[in-house]
Amino acid sequence: DILVDGKACDCDIVVTCQVGDPVPLQVKLTNWSKHSVGPFALTMMPYQDYQNGVHNYDLQDAITFVGSNTFYIDTVKPSKDSVYFGALLFLYTGDFYLNIKFHEDNCSRELPLSWLCLPSVHIRATEPVA
Repeated sequence: DILVDGKACDCDIVVTCQVGDPVPLQVKLTNWSKHSVGPFALTMMPYQDYQNGVHNYDLQDAITFVGSNTFYIDTVKPSKDSVYFGALLFLYTGDFYLNIKFHEDNCSRELPLSWLCLPSVHIRATEPVA
């Protein structure tokens, strides 16, 4: 589950926020399996989509995270969840997207890391209302 500014999000919803106001993020990972899962790393990566197949991830002058954009999850037991909080601060107006990825963070495995990517979250940063 993904909440942006307290509102549930999926790939069909555009969340609007104002430039200069921190936007709270909440990501909840629920384990619906019968076994414990983890460890994982949760990474949030903002980007702009130029609608021509190009994604711009070089946004350090347009967006900043309040806190970290990576969280480490030890283990999530069956039927339990783990919730992570953060915030984004938009410095310029525009349409932005947020990639949210979980990947295994277990270096004792011989297999490549597996990834679980959630649908991108669409956030529109607008001018503050005077």
